[in-house]
This record gives sequence, C-alpha cells and structure tokens, in this order.
Amino acid sequence: MQFLREHKKLNKVEQIKLERHPLDVRDAVIERYSKEGPASIASVDGEQERLKWVGLYPQRQGGDAFMLRVKVPGGRLTSAQAREIGRIAHEHARGPYPNPVFGDGFLDITTRQDVQLHWIRIGAVPEIWRRLESVGLTTVQACGDSARNVLCCPVSGLDADEVLDAYPVARAISEYFTGNREYANLPRKFKMSVTGCREDCAQAEINDIGLAPARAPDGSVGFNVRVGGGLGDGPRMASDIDVFVRPEQAVELTRAIAQVYGELGDRENRWTCRMRYLVHELGPEGFREELAKRASFPLEPAGEDLTRRYRGDHVGVHRQKQEGLYYVGLNVTVGRMASESFVEAARLAEEYGSGEVRLTTDQNLILPGVPEERLSGLLEEPLLGVHSPNPGPFERGAVACTGNEFCRFAIVETKARAYQLAKYMDEHAGDVGQEAIRVHFSGCSASCAQPQIADIGLRGETAKTLDGIVEAMDVGLGGSLGHDAAFIDWVRGAVPATEAPAALLALVGRYRSEAREGELFHEWCRRVPNTDLRDTINGAVRGGS
Repeated sequence: MQFLREHKKLNKVEQIKLERHPLDVRDAVIERYSKEGPASIASVDGEQERLKWVGLYPQRQGGDAFMLRVKVPGGRLTSAQAREIGRIAHEHARGPYPNPVFGDGFLDITTRQDVQLHWIRIGAVPEIWRRLESVGLTTVQACGDSARNVLCCPVSGLDADEVLDAYPVARAISEYFTGNREYANLPRKFKMSVTGCREDCAQAEINDIGLAPARAPDGSVGFNVRVGGGLGDGPRMASDIDVFVRPEQAVELTRAIAQVYGELGDRENRWTCRMRYLVHELGPEGFREELAKRASFPLEPAGEDLTRRYRGDHVGVHRQKQEGLYYVGLNVTVGRMASESFVEAARLAEEYGSGEVRLTTDQNLILPGVPEERLSGLLEEPLLGVHSPNPGPFERGAVACTGNEFCRFAIVETKARAYQLAKYMDEHAGDVGQEAIRVHFSGCSASCAQPQIADIGLRGETAKTLDGIVEAMDVGLGGSLGHDAAFIDWVRGAVPATEAPAALLALVGRYRSEAREGELFHEWCRRVPNTDLRDTINGAVRGGS
C-alpha cells in the first residue's frame, strides 16, 4: 500500500512509523525492555509511540507503570480466557496505593469490548503475553494507528430478532487485520463495527466503518455500509455510501476501505487525520468512487436498512432463540470490575451457562446459554448482588473513561465520580419511567466515554470558584443513535463537580413533571429549548450563570 496523497511534511508520528515498523516493538519488549526497564524505552526515539501497537500506554504516573489493553473481538470470551484475564489482573494490576472506591487489582471493560489493566510493569509483560496467547488472546493492535478491536452485537447468534449472526464476520475481519503489517500503518486509529442486530448496540454511526443489517432487492441479507463516523473534537455521524455487502465479501470490503484511507488520508496533521475528515473531504459519492477502484468485486447499491433503534446494552434476563435457554446481562457500573469478580463470572459461565462471557459496548457483561431450570440458581449467586441484572436506571446507564487517575490527557477524575453519581441519582431521582438514563463521563474532549451519544454527556473541565480552581464538567443533553440518531447539545459549561448531582436532579425532576406520555429523556431534551435547560442547571448550581 503506497501513500498517494502529496504530503508536504509528515507529522512526527508518521516519521517514527517509517523509521521502524511499529509491530517490531514486540521483540524489543521481550528481548530488551522487560529486562532493562522503562529507561531503556526512553532511550529509543519514538518507542513509547510504537508500544501502542502491542497494547501498551504509559500511565499518568510515568516510570514503570503502563496500561495494557487486551483485544476481545466482538466482545466474546471463553470462560478460560475470562479466568486468565482476571487472574492476571489479580496478580499484576496492583499499584502502590488502592483506589478509594474500587480498591486494587481491578480491570476495566471498555466501550470497544476490550479489557484494560492498569499498573502493569514492563518486566511482567512477556509473561502476561505468554499467558494471554496460551488461551488465544492478544494485545497486538489494541492501540495505535491501525485496526482496533472490531465491535459486534454481544448477543449475536442468540437474539431471536436478529437479521443475521454477524460474529463470524467480525471475527474474520479482526483476524485479517491483526498482525497484518501492510495495514498496520494507517494515518490514525481505525475503528470498525459489524452487527446483524436491529438495535444498533454496536454503534455503526460512530465508527470509521459501520456494517449494519440490510436486505438486498433479491431478498438476501447482509450489510449496508457506513463510513466516516467518530466522536472527539469533531464528531460526525457515519455517511451512507450506498453500498450493500454480503457476509462473504465483508473482509475484502473493509480491506479496500482501509486502502483508501491509507493512501488518501492526511499524514501531516494529527488533529485532522481521522477517516471522518477524509470522508467529509471526498463526500460520500467521492469516497464510493475511490472504494470502487480498490475493491475486488463490483459494488452493489444499498439495500433496505433493518436497524430499528438504539438500545446499547443487553442488561437483564432475556430469552434466546435457542429453545429453553436465556442470557443474563450483568451491570458493571462504569465498566470497572474486581479481578476476583471477573474470575467468578468465568466460573458462573461454566457452571450455569454455555461457558462464554460476553462484553458489551456499554461496559457490561453477559452470561449466555443458561437453561431455564438453572436461572433461579444463577440469580441467587452473590456476584449478581454486586453486578445486578436489574440495576437502577442511572447505574445501568453510567459509562466512564479512564480519567485522570491513569490517563495523561484527562482533566478530571471520572470512574469513581461517575460511579458515585449514578448511585446518588438512583437513590434520589425517583421513577424516571425508562430502563436506563445514559450518563457518559469523559475526562477530556477525546470522548472515550462517548458523551455525545448519551442522554446526559459530561466532559471534564475546570471551573474558577471562590474556593479556587476546581474540577468541573461541561453538560450536554439529548444524544442517541439508531433511527433518531443525533449528538447532544452542550448546554452548560464548567459545572463544578460538587454541583453536578444537584444539576442532574433538577433536570430529571423537570423531565418527570413535563414529559409527554412515552417520551424518553433524550426526546424531551431535544424538545425543550437549550436556554431553558441551561436555566434549570443554573438554578441548581450555587452562583451559577
């Protein structure tokens, strides 16, 4: 794959990638860095950047403290894989001090169905890799400018209403790109979603490639193709490029799109090098033309879109299409889970279910394949008292990024604060009339917690108060995906973190008193003028304006 665009000057990261292929850093970790320590990494120009290609990020604390991300294609783990991840977290994800809310030895489920471990020492990485690989897992390209974890509906193959089981397609795409040196040097991170679910839980609209269920004129089912979605500072809904792709064509289709991006994407400016900017530049028609030049099969026009709504999670007890079987979705508030609990989930999966643990894009997990006669026993297990299949609407809808506890870019702490806020809201907000109120909290504008698609989006900020500069959050309202997809409107900036509970209670209280019959929270937010929503927040914030 060649760079076709004329580049006046490659950015620093592009220069690093050309000096030595990022995937070569794996051997250096095993042969040198794990033995000599973090100082040896710092002695090699650009090496911290290359470490991302094997799933390693330096933590905010610096020194010998890394975040390690494990890829879980489609969010699907065997019990053996889940158990090994939990054991690794118990042994290695331990810092010099415990988190005041979550303790020590925990792991994080991400919005891309990955698992993240913190406080990992570089000396332990080769052994961790060996253990992960022994159960069929990898950290390769969990980060970096390459194909990230491929999303899929977490109940693919189980949902009686799904159009098709898309997991084999997601798995094939992941296997094609992982370790593929030709497509491991893209202009920026490259995110894909493949789903046969009618409820858009794999979030096709905010991925670089979104394959969503569709029916062709001949009655066959496959996927309509959307490209160029994403969040961050320049959020954009993916564009429909009028292409229908059959399951057996999906790997080649995604390869050809990656080729378009690799050859025509911006490699000069790191801030505008995501694929959404290329799609915006070319337009959907222009992008389709470039894709047609590179795909090995003729492109078919889009079929009938079969997505109905945006659901997000699959928490609760649900019938499967397999007679007599159920899946049980457990709530993991903000995605953070004790290592022992993850190991216990693996045990429950074996004892009660099909031996699988599935991760969701809303940072929860699912135990599938539970026979009806075993349900009551599973529901009485102690783990389900901690990670409930029937949580309150705010705990169910809480999503949070890593925050400044570990992330070098985050402005504020997110995990503990979002966890405590969700519990507070469930205790004080009363009946909100819907399963979940999605409150997503990102520590900075990078939007790792996807605040733009939440009912209530929170973004880390600082505020100047009489007590000095304090942690704060911008508040946005009214986001969703699916048939009525739209991003939130940011209605109030820099609400001090200590004032957020009162502000959210005021908003929810007004919603409860004004909502029309059947009107969801995000629909009410869109109906009410932003100035009125801002006034409601200001009325609850001390000295707010």
